[in-house]
Amino acid sequence: MNYFNYFTEIEDRFQQRRGSLLMLSTLDWALIETWREAGVPLEAVLRGIDAAFDKHDAQRLRGTRRPRKVNGLAWCAQAVLEAVEQSREAAIGTAPAASEPRESGFEAARIVRYLERNAAALLRAAAGLPPAAGTAAAETADRLTALAAATSNLEPAPLSLEEIDRTLTVLEEKLFAALLTATPEAELVTLREQAARELAPYRGKMQAVQIKQVQQQFLQKRLLEAHSLPRLSLFYMPHEDEADS
Repeated sequence: MNYFNYFTEIEDRFQQRRGSLLMLSTLDWALIETWREAGVPLEAVLRGIDAAFDKHDAQRLRGTRRPRKVNGLAWCAQAVLEAVEQSREAAIGTAPAASEPRESGFEAARIVRYLERNAAALLRAAAGLPPAAGTAAAETADRLTALAAATSNLEPAPLSLEEIDRTLTVLEEKLFAALLTATPEAELVTLREQAARELAPYRGKMQAVQIKQVQQQFLQKRLLEAHSLPRLSLFYMPHEDEADS
């Protein structure tokens, strides 16, 4: 899994094919996260985006009316699913490809700093959270600090990035569950209504399971952002170490 490029490659391809700069929405990022968590290969997503726009361009050339502008990545969702199925069919009977060398950028020292920064951010946010969520944030910060210490002791031995990221994913899910429980009902209803409105134009291009996953990702992303809580996965580790502010 290319943690650094998965989102940015998709964003760049979508903007390139659309023909103008359009910042991805929270819904778009949630959809990309759903693809990534489902293990959808980057190549399949890019092929799906190209196929969707190829079809759109062909309809534009044949039609007498100007087609609607593509304003969201979810418009490509069905084409991405089709690209995934095509990839699976093409892989049947083929020999496994040789594993590519892991990309650099995940040195132990950088991961340690990333974990420590997130632990500090969680502690800062904990004071402003409802008691149960604040406790969960503080406990998560302690766990990240311990994980950073353990990771530091691994250098220069090879790191199990998958194991670290699985741990971070579990920690984030537990934190989100506590935050979800502590959030007032009215706020959750408002966020779900917002997600439903933004998804409405694309429901015909997405499967029901996918819609549910995107709605959940949308809700999680918005709640974490509202309380200044960091994402924990190694994917969100920046390319370059950020300077202390």
